[in-house]
This record gives sequence, structure tokens and C-alpha cells, in this order.
Amino acid sequence: MAIATYAGFSLDCDDPVALADFYVKLLGMEVSYTSDEFVFLGGTGNGIGFVKIDKYVPPTWPQADVPKQAHLELSVADLEAGEAAVLAIGATKPDFQPQPDRWRVLLDPAGHPFCISVMS
Repeated sequence: MAIATYAGFSLDCDDPVALADFYVKLLGMEVSYTSDEFVFLGGTGNGIGFVKIDKYVPPTWPQADVPKQAHLELSVADLEAGEAAVLAIGATKPDFQPQPDRWRVLLDPAGHPFCISVMS
């Protein structure tokens, strides 16, 4: 049995509202959550999020000077139980948690960040 389900992925940016507006126009998706720091389009399984990053520097692809910036969004039935289960299979939890009551940032065994949250 899976611990989590795929909810979407998130792109780092300097203005999540503006970038989400671009993707609304591009993909025809609807905003399902918005704040000054994070905007999410769509729903579980087909969502895309936009995360405000201070001092954001865009990727320089295809050059590797500034790498691509994205992370997975995963949905769990219960935040506390989901976090415990993901930690039990090898994830780690950084000390900094931007909104721990809404989502948790965890790191996979190679150090890539991903988020878990309860999404309806």
C-alpha cells in the first residue's frame, strides 16, 4: 500500500501569483490555493504549485550554472502519520518548516526536497 499519492510538482519563482497566472492562461487550470508565498493550480494528481523564493535566480538551462528548480508535491491522508511513514522509509526532515500546519518539507535520501500535505 502506498504511503502517499502524487499531487503535483512545484516551481520556485520570485512571484508565484504572476507565474500561476501565466500557467492558468497556458493550461486552463484553476487556482485551488493561493497566498503571497504559494499558489497551487488544479488538484491532487494533476496539480502544479509555484513557491516564492527570496533572491530567486532563474535556471540557466541548458548550462548548469544555476540548476533546474522543482520539487514533488505528495498528498497523504493524515499529515502526522504520513510524515512518520515517510521518515521510516529513509526521508529526513529539515529543521526549517515554512508552514508545518499545512505541509511538511522532507528530503529524499539524495537530499532532494519534496512536500507532503493533506489535499482534498
